[in-house]
Amino acid sequence: MDRLDNTIRPYAWGSPTAIPHLLGVEPTGEPQAEMWMGAHPGAPSRTPRGTLADVIDADPERELGRAAVARFGPRLPFLLKLLAAGAPLSLQVHPDLAQAQEGYADEERRGIPVDAPHRNYKDANHKPELICALTEFDGLCGFRDPVQAAGLLDGLGVDSLKPYADLLRAHPEDAALREVLTAVLGADREEMARTVAEATAACTRLGGAYAPYADIAHHYPGDPGVIAALLLHHVRLQPGEALFLGAGVPHAYLNGLGVEIMANSDNVLRCGLTPKHVDVPELLRVVRFEPSDPGVLRPEASPDGEEVYETPTDEFRLSRYVLPQGGPRRDLTRPAPQILLCTAGTVRAGEHALRPGQSVFVPADERIDVSGAGTLFRATVVV
Repeated sequence: MDRLDNTIRPYAWGSPTAIPHLLGVEPTGEPQAEMWMGAHPGAPSRTPRGTLADVIDADPERELGRAAVARFGPRLPFLLKLLAAGAPLSLQVHPDLAQAQEGYADEERRGIPVDAPHRNYKDANHKPELICALTEFDGLCGFRDPVQAAGLLDGLGVDSLKPYADLLRAHPEDAALREVLTAVLGADREEMARTVAEATAACTRLGGAYAPYADIAHHYPGDPGVIAALLLHHVRLQPGEALFLGAGVPHAYLNGLGVEIMANSDNVLRCGLTPKHVDVPELLRVVRFEPSDPGVLRPEASPDGEEVYETPTDEFRLSRYVLPQGGPRRDLTRPAPQILLCTAGTVRAGEHALRPGQSVFVPADERIDVSGAGTLFRATVVV
């Protein structure tokens, strides 16, 4: 078992205070958006034996277990993060596995460098993900019912939005959503900027259900993604609640601190709220144009105190333990790799005393028990 030394990514949308406060250190004044825990080549965790990627590469079966290697290959299949949003992230979707493999192979054939700003696929993997709130956490997730979205647009009283509202009332629903998103992203930029400015003023004036969209527009004035965002559900998670984001579901995180886990991929197709590349044709190939309930997840408790966030993917499994002072030691040994992350109090994991923001990697089948008074998140795989 190794204590992890993890990289913090300073993306512009990151909160300058949330991660430092969790870690109990002074903020630097710079945004601190994500702390990565895992073996992703972009920022692998460091251990006393080298990077976690190097440790796994040296003996995959010992570190990951034979069953995990047989199922997922000789790599850690998930990436765990602390995510601290101080401003809205880009409105985005992730491809399914077949789309990622096709897109990656196509860009490789065309010789597009992996680090090129117009590259869509950094790897050939899909990216299902789960975000669990540590603080109150705001996000957008999934399409509204088109008629409901039409009513929201009509309520703004902006004449240039009326054609979109009329389209949303057409049938079938998937075609209506596709047509409106295509029209919004393909509109003349100057005309759309004027529409966004009028919609922003109306959202600010009306408040209530429109308030989150006014805040989005404040960060991204004139961006077509502001209108696209109005097609999506606004969700506010309370601490301990979570969202699962499957392939093709448009979403954006707006504000708050959470624990995020995902398949080990960096594939993102952006819809807006970003100065980065937006590939509209490829985006439309990946988006699932269907209304959906955001489906807020609450953990299901087992008799041993483990609270599991159930998802349909096997590349990762996230759970937590809320350990009471003086409670029994709990055996967390598993035939699969684990990362344990403390988010509150002090938790002893084997020989390591973990404070908030500290984590360890536990190889498959290594004996590990935990105790203390605090909250511990457990990231592993289903084998």
